[in-house]
Amino acid sequence: MEQIPVDAFLAAYPGGIRAEAQELRRLVRQVVPDVTERVRLGWRLVGYDLPQGCRHVYFAWVAPELEHVHIGFQYGIWMRDPEHVLRGAHLKLKKVRYLTFRADDPIPAAQVRDFIREAAEVAAMTAAQRMSLTLDEGWAPQEPSAPQ
Repeated sequence: MEQIPVDAFLAAYPGGIRAEAQELRRLVRQVVPDVTERVRLGWRLVGYDLPQGCRHVYFAWVAPELEHVHIGFQYGIWMRDPEHVLRGAHLKLKKVRYLTFRADDPIPAAQVRDFIREAAEVAAMTAAQRMSLTLDEGWAPQEPSAPQ
């Protein structure tokens, strides 16, 4: 199957959403320079895979919609979120967590970079290592203060 270029995929979205998505893409590639980026048309998003030896591990995505764009993390439930800004628990998503930005929203670059870095670290863990995080005293999936 031939891959669609990311810029061609994003061209279908309004300019402000496209700009937010481009900034989120830039942050992902800045934090994880050897990431593999590809459009996943079935999910209508740009997915990111980490090289892990001879395989790749899916760990993050940028998903534009007409009114906002998400950056999401495949293993987000195991990520630290002391400010309770990651979304997904209120939708009862089992593992994934995400942030949402509307056109022209300021993107807190330092915070997003920290989440991307941690998402890559958690995705690189084995399933047993991730599960051991749940055994840490005081660990619990983070509930957001209010849905966006």
